[in-house]
Amino acid sequence: MTGKKQEKFELILEAALKVIAENGFHGSQISKIAKEAGIADGTVYLYFKNKEDILISLFQQRLGELVSTFNDSIRETNSAEEALRKICEIHFTELEQNVNLAFVTQIELRQSSFELRKAIGLSVKPYIQLIEHILEQGVQEKSFRPDLDIKLTRLLLFGGMDEVVTSWLISGRKYSLSAQVDKTIEFFLKGLK
Repeated sequence: MTGKKQEKFELILEAALKVIAENGFHGSQISKIAKEAGIADGTVYLYFKNKEDILISLFQQRLGELVSTFNDSIRETNSAEEALRKICEIHFTELEQNVNLAFVTQIELRQSSFELRKAIGLSVKPYIQLIEHILEQGVQEKSFRPDLDIKLTRLLLFGGMDEVVTSWLISGRKYSLSAQVDKTIEFFLKGLK
């Protein structure tokens, strides 16, 4: 995509993120997204087939960016424990700073159709694989138990962080999400060692 097209694409995604977070996926029309983006309704269809396509692209883009941030940050770590802490820290901090993204990833994903969840699941897969890699590294370093069921554990770690974020949203964000990192990691590490 050229610079101008990429800008418009990003503008639509940001507008969609806000509109979907405020109105829910089913309560968000293309016209609301276009209005929020400050463009004509028809312009949205130059970039996306439909509302589902927008949501899938939103997950692909934002989760892709998040996984890229994870990868960049764990390159600077010296152990699997440190890498896991970094992942949790970024996960909680990024979603705390972008509440619209938190609402869309935590709430809307669960209310979408099976086909939509399946397509979005492909965007989550690199994140799950990254956690798996960290677990394998921890076993090799002998800092994690050698009998660890890596496939199950990666889901438990992802699910645990996911639930902490969901609970934070449901509580009305009455406390700091990023302040939960230490206790979350402490809990994980006790199970992994």
